[in-house]
Amino acid sequence: MNFEEFIRPKEEPELKEETMEEGEFAEETQEEAESEPGELDVQKAVVESLAADKAAQDEEINRLKADNARLRMRLEENIKLIADLEGQKAQTDFLKSQIAEMKTALEKVGDVLARNTEGTLSNQIALLERNVECDDRFPGETHDHVLEVLREARDRAEAEGRTRRAQLLEGILVANEPNGTLAKKRAELEKLFSANANVVSGVVIAELQKLGISHKRGEEYLLPSEIVKRTY
Repeated sequence: MNFEEFIRPKEEPELKEETMEEGEFAEETQEEAESEPGELDVQKAVVESLAADKAAQDEEINRLKADNARLRMRLEENIKLIADLEGQKAQTDFLKSQIAEMKTALEKVGDVLARNTEGTLSNQIALLERNVECDDRFPGETHDHVLEVLREARDRAEAEGRTRRAQLLEGILVANEPNGTLAKKRAELEKLFSANANVVSGVVIAELQKLGISHKRGEEYLLPSEIVKRTY
């Protein structure tokens, strides 16, 4: 038996191989450690870029919100201005119509006065005096009421055979025409009652109050026909 085989140290190839592997692992770890700072810088740069983009977007959004609020305010101002202008136009149109009606009435009065003045015999009909406390509630109120009374008197005179009275009243009616305001207001009031089934309801009462028209006699409620007769 050869004892040298037991005394001579054995070769350890496997240990050497393991030692090499550990060295290689150490080199790779060192390379990775050297490469990590570069990647962190890249990631940091990306994050900073995104943060800058978000800040720019937030600034743009705030600017757009401010512009939107400013435009909305200008829009509301323009809408209000248009409404004011339309209201002024409606008021102007109403005043123009009133002026036109007054001019027409004055022209008719002028024509009547001219015919009376040019006549050989004086057949002028002077306006009767009246209580100043009972003034017209709208232009031509008294004028139209008087003409209606004369028309009714003419019809009654004709029916009773009072020919001369009928002729005189007819002459006045021919020379004077109603301005139509009384008939128009009466028709509007009748239309209000008709639209509400001729019932003096809360809606009708509210509208009558706007017009300054009473719907009661003391504590007694009036019928629609009575209200029309009392008012117009």
